[in-house]
Amino acid sequence: MTSEKSMLFRKVTAIIRSGALEKVEQRLQELGVPGISVTRVKGYGEYENFYSRDWLTTHARVEIFISARRADEIAQAIMDAAYSGIAGDGIVVVLPVEKIYKIRHRAEKQQDRES
Repeated sequence: MTSEKSMLFRKVTAIIRSGALEKVEQRLQELGVPGISVTRVKGYGEYENFYSRDWLTTHARVEIFISARRADEIAQAIMDAAYSGIAGDGIVVVLPVEKIYKIRHRAEKQQDRES
């Protein structure tokens, strides 16, 4: 059974074209997103790079832990900033987060206004 408290946070993960990353980062800063993680990833989905030996393309993965009330706003902002209308623009997923722990405090993170 899911507790009511677990519904306070969401994880927004986007896999986008590397070329769209700067625009997405700028938009998230404008929205006051308190923190993001970015990693380079390789893979294929809707678009396959047939000219590459391994068919994989390089994208950026953006991960954000945010309050549930802001998750849809953040997902929409990423989609707007990363959109080109061409196959391979990427995906955005929103997942529930059961708990977040702050390592420095060795305690569960509490909901605040900025998350």
